[in-house]
Amino acid sequence: MTVRLRDLLLGFRDLRLRDAPVIVHSSLRSFGPVEGGPDTVVEALSKSFSAVVVPTFTYKTMVTPLTGPAENAIAYGTGADKNRMAEFFTSKMPADPLMGIIPETLRKYPHARRSTHPIQSFAGLNAEAFLARQTVSEPLGPLAALAEREGWALLLGVNHTTNTSIHYAEKLAGRKQFVRWALTPKGVVECPGFPGDSAGFEAIAPEVEKFARKVQVGNCLMQAVPIKMLFRVVTARLNKDPLALLCEQEDCERCNQIRREVIR
Repeated sequence: MTVRLRDLLLGFRDLRLRDAPVIVHSSLRSFGPVEGGPDTVVEALSKSFSAVVVPTFTYKTMVTPLTGPAENAIAYGTGADKNRMAEFFTSKMPADPLMGIIPETLRKYPHARRSTHPIQSFAGLNAEAFLARQTVSEPLGPLAALAEREGWALLLGVNHTTNTSIHYAEKLAGRKQFVRWALTPKGVVECPGFPGDSAGFEAIAPEVEKFARKVQVGNCLMQAVPIKMLFRVVTARLNKDPLALLCEQEDCERCNQIRREVIR
């Protein structure tokens, strides 16, 4: 079945979010064929919600210095080759392919705006107030602003491993944040507040199930979770078990660093 604009509009309506602001994480492929491709999805989002925010992160700006703070889950002085390939951040830099085609399409949409964080920028429609909450030292500030406005995390064919709002909940719970560096036209910029790994986040799904709203459109399961409630559930889980939601990959430097600090 080919998904059309009307199908998306009806699906978003059936989530019953009452014109709320949303942050969207998405996989276009999850829908199956979509008439008009990602432009149709962005059009449907713009017509369905009061504000739409998407992550437009740019990891190719990142550089590794020779030295830096200890216990930062990074091997200093080992990134010479990647440093040579790093690119200067500009507001027109494409979002990293890991974000998916829908955020990149929204970034280029008429009247879209983008924040200027050189690694963790967000783009949005009617979202200036949310984007303005981001600073270099508070990269996830837009998520706090969305929660204050009763916003929702909208997952289109993806699970919680893409859910950036969980990173902000980690910060609220006191979980360690990291420092990274980015190349800009004004030089290398230090970027604190860099989060941990998200590969273990799907473990929170059973605890947010009762708050989630779900609708099937084409082959895509769309689910929405209220951000404020997500923060409460995640912080409660981490306060009870400081090792919760970490990934199981043996070579994950960030999760391993968090484990070392918890176990001390």
